[in-house]
Amino acid sequence: MKKNLRIVSVAAAALLAVAPVAATAMPVNAATTINADSAINANTNAKYDVDVTPSISAIAAVAKSDTMPAIPGSLTGSISASYNGKSYTANLPKDSGNATITDSNNNTVKPAELEADKAYTVTVPDVSFNFGSENAGKEITIGSANPNVTFTEKKGDQPASTVKVTLDQDGVAKLSSVQIKNVYAIDTTYNSNVNFYDVTTGATVTTGAVSIDADNQGQLNITSVVAAINSKYFAAQYDKKQLTNVTFDTETAVKDALKAQKIEASSVGYFKAPHTFTVNVKATSNKNGKSATLPVTVTVPNVADPVVPSQSKTIMHNAYFYDKDAKRVGTDKVTRYNTVTVAMNTTKLANGISYYEVIENGKATGKYINADNIDGTKRTLKHNAYVYKTSKKRANKVVLKKGTEVTTYGGSYKFKNGQRYYKIGANTEKTYVKVANFE
Repeated sequence: MKKNLRIVSVAAAALLAVAPVAATAMPVNAATTINADSAINANTNAKYDVDVTPSISAIAAVAKSDTMPAIPGSLTGSISASYNGKSYTANLPKDSGNATITDSNNNTVKPAELEADKAYTVTVPDVSFNFGSENAGKEITIGSANPNVTFTEKKGDQPASTVKVTLDQDGVAKLSSVQIKNVYAIDTTYNSNVNFYDVTTGATVTTGAVSIDADNQGQLNITSVVAAINSKYFAAQYDKKQLTNVTFDTETAVKDALKAQKIEASSVGYFKAPHTFTVNVKATSNKNGKSATLPVTVTVPNVADPVVPSQSKTIMHNAYFYDKDAKRVGTDKVTRYNTVTVAMNTTKLANGISYYEVIENGKATGKYINADNIDGTKRTLKHNAYVYKTSKKRANKVVLKKGTEVTTYGGSYKFKNGQRYYKIGANTEKTYVKVANFE
């Protein structure tokens, strides 16, 4: 059967790579070929060249009852191969029968017989990846960011987390199988949500906080952070007047939090502790796939809160605040001639314009002010120009000569005479020059 290939975004590929297998899943058809049209490019952050991501959806069978007919279980999915910033996915038909499903006792299970809250292993045979003839003969390493995924190159091989494959004359890599462990079938009739609870009080919580002291070298260990969070919070589903625990991977959440802040941990888990960081712990139910995320703020009291270097600047033109994407934040503004504390250097945002980040209490706020409202812009006069106080009155007897470089601040003002003027002079005096003199 011809496969329908579609390109998925890098963001989507990244999501699939880290999503728990319980929530997504993989294929059920043999001789799957995934085509990729870009040159192989090794990921310097991984131990393999090509990242393979299965995405499987398994639905548990529902027995007949007084209120509904029996519903057979099912298994659907796809495999994506990602490299060089692109991901290619082969979609597979529902229950095509060539994938093997086994339970924890290694018994073969039909898709229609899948049960909820049980871990299954799905093995897809004869998977191949077409990387193009320009890569013929190259040796590549295939792996997956999902630790539940393993591969065999030849029949009889033991499944491995990575395999080295030599591409054939057409640039095709052939695998005997792709195996996905810990696939859970979802019970579509079970509607209980996942919540986090405080261990001590039993109350439902939506945010968390723990405090841990660093050692005398200012270090923490991932294990101690994990223990602190796990001892204070648990996740569960409430149904029929009882709570059923839902497991969550706190260690991976801590590692992800450190990675987001570009904090490296040693091989045994030690890292230089910041004063504070946030760990987003996610719990996903193996029974119905529902999940909840608890952001936990980790504070290290004996590590000083770093202060961002800053400087005081005078606003020369009314200024609004912007976010990192150069989008205006609210309607608040800093009026001219007031001072503001900003970072030492400007930052170019997405629109290519330079901004100063606002600093409050030694902390970067994520709010930015257009640098033109503070430092101004140097412009060269195309005509001789007077300096005005109002539309009718000159500020002084100075005549600025053609070719003179003048610093203007912010956007232009429209005076009563209908003409536009720039503020000049780094002072509070009313000194303006007609925009037309710069054109």
